[in-house]
This record gives sequence, structure tokens and C-alpha cells, in this order.
Amino acid sequence: MKKITGLVMTVVALITLAACGGGSDETADSSAEKTTDQLAAIKEAGVLKVATSADYAPFEFHTMVDGKDKIVGADIDLVNEIAKELGVKAEISDMSFNTVLASLKEGKSDIAISAISATAERKEQFDFTDNYYNPPQVMIINKKNEGTFTSLATLKDKNVGAQKGSIQEDIVKTQIKDAKLVSIEKVPNMVVEVNSGSLDAMVVEKTIAESYVQQNPELMIADIDLEPSADEAFAIALPKGSDELQTELNKIIKKLSDEGKIDEYVQTNHELAEKSAE
Repeated sequence: MKKITGLVMTVVALITLAACGGGSDETADSSAEKTTDQLAAIKEAGVLKVATSADYAPFEFHTMVDGKDKIVGADIDLVNEIAKELGVKAEISDMSFNTVLASLKEGKSDIAISAISATAERKEQFDFTDNYYNPPQVMIINKKNEGTFTSLATLKDKNVGAQKGSIQEDIVKTQIKDAKLVSIEKVPNMVVEVNSGSLDAMVVEKTIAESYVQQNPELMIADIDLEPSADEAFAIALPKGSDELQTELNKIIKKLSDEGKIDEYVQTNHELAEKSAE
């Protein structure tokens, strides 16, 4: 639905690097020098600042651990492992999905991970790692509408929700053109509205949908096919010019993917989300 150093603008980027504790005393003239300083700044600071929107189980969500509220999820496991590989500590900041990339652009975070799809539009403003997960997209409806909403055509003039700033907004616009797109900040709020009937349906990634349907027996995944797209795959967002950091993260992602760790993170946290809902 959704969504870990420097900025697109050179001056702001240098200020950000200095704030991270790894900025050079001299202005770097080449892109290579800037990106090298980026990665070095994170390692020197000993902290990887991560922006996320923790409302998208099983990728990032809140749960109680030993009596305390904690942000967990497949994306969180991934960044914690990345931080471990870099020899630093991950510092997670929770915010609305619509501000996750803004936080990255403003230099408040080093990377952004929040089930973010690396769309062509986003690539104009940010760099991205290789994709680490490609989810199918589905639609959640109220069970009482199972016989009504049986195809995309049956959603004509209906209110269909998508998380604000997410790839699902584009899916509604391009694949359910006759529906009325309703953009909402938080996924749980959409679930409530589908339950109440103020939303007729909502588009969300399949694993996320399964978690919410498990928690809400009044809801179901509609038997309506949505076309998959490479743009829907998840990647970690980075500031523009993050060549060295990007290369390092891609190595780690490939290693974890080859080992089956990322799929394991998704499955483990899917089970945790279901258990937390009991």
C-alpha cells in the first residue's frame, strides 16, 4: 500500500548528511562521492533511520509484545536484517503512508519501506532497490454484497477505497474506471467503512486482505480478478543518487531472497497478525 540520507536537492542533501553525522566537511563534486558519503554516514552514525506506515499487516503493524506496543512485520524484519548486515541499528518511525516518501525527501529518514511500489512516477523522484516482493491485488467487500459485486462492471458508480498515496489508487483509476475512487489515509479506516457500508469495496494486497478478512468475519475477498503489474512489486525507496547504498541493499536483498528469508518473513508475520487479532 504503500511505500529507509540525502535529498534530491543538493544543498538539502548536504545538510541532511551533516545532520546524520556523516557529512563531509568539503562539498563533494561528484555523484559517486555523495553516494559513498551516504552509506558511510549511516555506518558512522550507527543508525539506519527508517520511515514506515505501520498499518499494513503483515508487512508493518502494531502488536503487543511483553505488554508493550511494538511495530513488527515482514518489512520490519527485513530492515532489521539489513541494519544487522550494515552493522548499525534500525530506528523505525511510524507515520501515515502519504508522508512516508515525504519524510525521505525531506531527509528525515535514510530509507522508506512500507510495501512501497516502485512506480515510474516515483522513480522520477526517488531511487529504489530491486523488488523484494510482488503481491497479487484483490478487493475486499462485505459478505452481504457477494452476489452483487461479481465483476468490475458491477462496481460502476460505487465507492471503492484505496490507501492515499498507494499503488491501489492507480489500480482503481485504471481497472475500475467507472467506480468512484475514495482515497483514505489508513487501511483500518477503510475496513471500518466497508463494514459500515459507506465504502462498497476496497483494493488491497492479497496478504493484507487475508489478515483483515480473518479479523472481520463480515468481510470477504471478492471473486473479481485484478490484473497484476510489475509496478506493484515492493521495493525500498532511497533518495536520488544513492548508488552505493542502493548497491549494498540489493546485495542483502538478493541474499535474503535466495535463502527464502523474505517469504518466511511474510508468512511468519501473517500468522502473527492473525494471532494478534484473536
